[in-house]
This record gives sequence, C-alpha cells and structure tokens, in this order.
Amino acid sequence: MPSVPSRAPYAERPAASRGRKVAEAESRTRTPFARDRDRIIHATAFRRLKEKTQVFVAHEGDHFRTRLTHSLEVAQVARSIATALGLDADLAETIALAHDLGHPPFGHAGEDELQIQMEPFGGFDHNVQTFRVVTKLERRYPRFDGLNLTWETLEGVIKHNGPVAAMLDRPSWRAIAEFDSEYDLRLDTWASAEAQVAALADDIAYNNHDVDDGVAAGLFGLRELLDVPLIGPHVASALAEYPDCDPSIIRLEAVRRMIGAMVDDVLAETQRRAVAGKLKDPEDVRMLGHALVAFSRPMIEDLGQLRAFLMERMYRHWRVNRTRSQARRMLAEMFQLFLAEPDVLPAEWWARASDRDEAGRARLVCDYIAGMTDRFAIEEHKKLFHLDVWG
Repeated sequence: MPSVPSRAPYAERPAASRGRKVAEAESRTRTPFARDRDRIIHATAFRRLKEKTQVFVAHEGDHFRTRLTHSLEVAQVARSIATALGLDADLAETIALAHDLGHPPFGHAGEDELQIQMEPFGGFDHNVQTFRVVTKLERRYPRFDGLNLTWETLEGVIKHNGPVAAMLDRPSWRAIAEFDSEYDLRLDTWASAEAQVAALADDIAYNNHDVDDGVAAGLFGLRELLDVPLIGPHVASALAEYPDCDPSIIRLEAVRRMIGAMVDDVLAETQRRAVAGKLKDPEDVRMLGHALVAFSRPMIEDLGQLRAFLMERMYRHWRVNRTRSQARRMLAEMFQLFLAEPDVLPAEWWARASDRDEAGRARLVCDYIAGMTDRFAIEEHKKLFHLDVWG
C-alpha cells in the first residue's frame, strides 16, 4: 500500500474556510467542502448531466460519455491527484463535480448556438452559467437561492483556469461582476491548488475519453493512433504485451496507461513548481503569478498534437458535423420561438418572463434551454414544430 502523503502546507484547510455568503451552522458530520460536494450531487442540474453530451448526442448510443460520466471521471482523477499532493481531496472533488453544471444540451454545439442567440442580450458563457446555477438558478433552500457554497468552492468554480478579472468587462460576465461586488472572490488572483487540480483533471479525462469514444464510434482505428504522440506509445506497448488480446481491451489498456502517464506528469511538474516557489501556505498559491498545478512542457506539446489529431478525425468528422448542425438548428428555432412567444413556455417559466423586458426574457429563455438534456430538447422541439406529435 502506498503511504498517504502528509498535508501540504499550501493545501486548503476546511477549518479555515472563509465561509458562505449566507451564514449557516456547520455540519456535525461533514467538513464544509464535503458538504458542498453533497449539495452539488443532490442538485437538479447535476442529475441532468446524465443526458447531456459533449461530442455525441444522447440518442446515438448508451456507451458514449455524457457530462455526468465525464464529471465523475474528472472527480476521480482530481481526488487521486489531490491526495497524492497532500491537498484537500474533498475540495478538489467538489470543484470537479461542479465544473460542467452550466453546459447546455448538445455539447459545444449547444454552447456555440446559445452564444449566437444571446449576443444581442449579454452573451452566453458556460463557466458563467455554471456559476449562476450554483449561486442563483438552483432553488432548493428556504433562506437563499443557489447552493450557498463555500468561498473556496465558488472561487474554484469561476477561476480554476486562472485569474478572470480581465473578463469582467464582457457582457456575458455581468453576473460574475455583480456577485463579486457583494462577495469578493479575488478574481485577479489564481485559485487554490485544489481548483487547479480539478482543471487539469478535466484535461486528463476528456483527452482520454475522446480517444476511447472516437475508436469505439469507428471514427478512427486503434492502429491509426500508433503515430500520434502520447497515445501512440501506449497503444504500441499494449499491443506488444498482449498481441492476441481483443482490440477493445487493448484500447482500454492504452487509455489507462495514458491516464497514468498524464497523472504522473502533473504530479512531477507540480511538485517541482512547489519547491521552486517555496510555498508556505494557500495564499502563496494565489499570489504565485502562474499556475502551480500544470503539465510539463513536453507533455503540453504532445497534448497539442493529440488534440490536433482529434480535431481533424473526430470533432470535424462529417457524422459529428451533421449532428452538430441538427442540434444548433433545434436550439435556434426554440430560442426564437420562446423569445417571440413566451406564453408557450411552461407555466412557471412564463410567470417569470411576463414582467421582463426583451433582454430579461432572452436570459430566462437561455436559462430554460441551457438546463435541458439532449433528449428533452429533442422532444420539446418535436412538440413545438411537428404537428404529428399531437396526432
């Protein structure tokens, strides 16, 4: 059994949390960060992730990743890395579980279309939408809207990729600017090491599962990966070690090895940076001036070439392009209909839309559509635009 590393001096400490915007009594059985995790897991937006996708649409097959399975994979990787680095694993896992809550249906196609539709009304950004979900749109508690998460979790949700103060001038970031004016999240600094772990865990998970799903979908073959940096050597070693094994098992073995290599790289590079930065506490992480948790330069170069391969062979594949086109048309048609005729929205949404100006109605329509699952969006579009559904 590997020994559990001692807590890093720059790890976040639950007992030292800056608390919540609305003060609450502490849990008797959970740390504040573990409590945040449980609130996210019980959120309606989290359950909806089970039928929201990233590349493939939900009806294309049950074995492709969804936003939910992806979030669980990210959380598992984040918890493992955080534990190995002596960080707070609950906080890293919590931010990982929350990071995709604001994604609309149909993956990046859905986000692209909502950006277009909302351009005249303040724009759309999935990171901002995630923040709005956990601070406003989830309605589960009598004393506040949102989930009332700790300062550290909110900080990680909005700036896990780095400082975001420069984004506040963008119309799509107005909600963040307004929240920050009431509850300072120090948007000009880096986030905690735990938040940075969640961001890198996301990179590890999606690069690996896109390779896995791409081969499984027949968009490219296993042997076509042999010349692709990062994944190629692992495919070759698995084939050499198990020459008679089923190709589907070889695919999974190669992906496992690539995950291990990426995790090892993050651990080594992060530990190197921690020593070089002489970090003594969590504040040192925020003021370091660059990311603490990172890939090495060779890994970044290999990842770039892998992403270029996936862009050409997967993300721009004609089959994927066709479903993206269908998805964007569906969302565009629903958005325009709901904006022009808000009385066709469900009653509880129409009640909230009736006293708003056009920009306010557009934001509400955007919230409604962004919360849809792939399957619900398809069914809703049929009900709105295909008379035979009622026949």
